[in-house]
Amino acid sequence: MSPFTSPEFIARREILTRVGSTNDVVRGWLAEGTPEVCVAVADEQTDGRGREGRSWIAPPGAALLLSLGFRPVWMSPAETWQLAAVTSLAMAEAAETESGLPGGTIHLKWPNDLVVGDGRTRPLRKLAGVLGETEGLGTKDPRVVVGIGINVDWLHVDYPPELAATMTSLREEAGRSIDRFSLLERFLDRLEARLHGLRTGRFDRLGWTVRQVTTGHAIQLETPTGTESVVAVGVDTATGALLVKAPASGQERPVLAGEVVHVRLADLPATV
Repeated sequence: MSPFTSPEFIARREILTRVGSTNDVVRGWLAEGTPEVCVAVADEQTDGRGREGRSWIAPPGAALLLSLGFRPVWMSPAETWQLAAVTSLAMAEAAETESGLPGGTIHLKWPNDLVVGDGRTRPLRKLAGVLGETEGLGTKDPRVVVGIGINVDWLHVDYPPELAATMTSLREEAGRSIDRFSLLERFLDRLEARLHGLRTGRFDRLGWTVRQVTTGHAIQLETPTGTESVVAVGVDTATGALLVKAPASGQERPVLAGEVVHVRLADLPATV
């Protein structure tokens, strides 16, 4: 039985002890006809993944690991990226409230990370990752799965050595233990309000924009064909693209998430 009360907008929710990937669980539910919104939460994932096939592994109970399933017949295929965006915003707000961190502490690192730090006065440390996967967009049966894993009650001494310098947890940031199921309730509450907004044609463009930590930074875009140094000047709230400028030419262009493997902030900040 779940330790939280499922909000009315959740059609199906299960808390699982150990699974390969919550994204795979929810994808299977949608294939079976489960209506939206469905949510699978796991104590542990053995095959959790991020973008470009990267793995996402956490000790049992140290992170909040969940996936959400949507059937977005109510939005155009070009807008479905907003589902991952509002998931990120809802989690950032819920995490700040639950941990007592000041509003705006948690930033979004385009395209899919929640981070603490600004890359200038304090190094970026990854708090959470988001992975969106789609099927059937443009058909009568569109399906979107958004997975998110956030480090909650994870002590620094227990971080994987190879990641210890680049990751953080809510426990480390707040200086106290954080209950992941209480965080889950706060997250679902905020997600419900943001989904209502999307269904009525309202996306929080300002909220998504102001949390972007890449804006104003020199960055390196890693693509399948190589690495490019550019300046991030903002984001396009219509398409979800990162807006970048080539330092030599000053030419500005949008970069879509599917075009890059990774985005790295340069050591020195840029002046836009």
